[in-house]
Amino acid sequence: MRSRDLGFRLSIGAFAAALLLIVVAIGFELTRQSMPSLQKFGLRFWGSSTWDPVLGEFGAFPFIWGTLYSSILALLIAAPVALGIAVFVSELSPSSLRAPLIFLTELLAAIPSIVYGLWGIFVLVPAVRALEAFLPDALRALPIFAGPPLGVGMLAAGLILAVMVVPFTSAVAREVLKTVPTAQREAAYALGATRFEAIRAAMFYARTGIVGAVMLGFGRALGETMAVTMVIGNNPQISLSLFAPQHTMAAVIANEFTEATDPLYLSALVEIGLVLFIITLAVNALSRGLIWSMARRMPAKVTA
Repeated sequence: MRSRDLGFRLSIGAFAAALLLIVVAIGFELTRQSMPSLQKFGLRFWGSSTWDPVLGEFGAFPFIWGTLYSSILALLIAAPVALGIAVFVSELSPSSLRAPLIFLTELLAAIPSIVYGLWGIFVLVPAVRALEAFLPDALRALPIFAGPPLGVGMLAAGLILAVMVVPFTSAVAREVLKTVPTAQREAAYALGATRFEAIRAAMFYARTGIVGAVMLGFGRALGETMAVTMVIGNNPQISLSLFAPQHTMAAVIANEFTEATDPLYLSALVEIGLVLFIITLAVNALSRGLIWSMARRMPAKVTA
């Protein structure tokens, strides 16, 4: 029995080690392939706004800006919607509606990215263009709403990312809320809490899992490629405007990788992949640290 237990532990440990090895191998290969760009531009690559394959000058800042801007915008739009869906399905929905709502929400996660992109081009972009044209001149004068009514741009990218993020965040948040003990809600009702206050208490109990669900959606938004490529406009500029065409790291790799015949050009694109890899790891590390810190504080609050 002891040998079987040891064998089981070693096999499971091997799987975990293989996962770690894959992550290290990805980082190593991206670093190796981007070495010409790293040697020529150094850290200037992160802060430069010039992207000129003809002159051989490359900078990733417009793509970093576009990736973070679109992902944060999508998170701000999607998180309240996803949490609202999760709360309604787990706490308020009639039993006859619960299964269809879960099915429809999870169906959104199964739709391919290219289909979202086509929907974005034919439905979302015209709607955004109409919204841009409808805004009064007083709002159009603000930097965040400046620009011609093209339809393609940061707002369209943020909206389509929000639609894609909602099913992941809501599904995880819903399962987290299901794990909240019934005694938590009963105790709240026994103290005279309203339905809203009881739900709020359940969400507070499950806050670490809810934060994890939101960060999972954020990670999904960071790496999205095809749908964003089709609606963001693909213009490497830095702008606060929601209506301005911009660019993302994943989109520039998808658009230009097959055209990169110069070794330095190819290396710069691989380095953008390395930057995206590093940013993704940093975001996941920060979210994990936040979850751990919240989890350490939870027992004392619950006990109190």
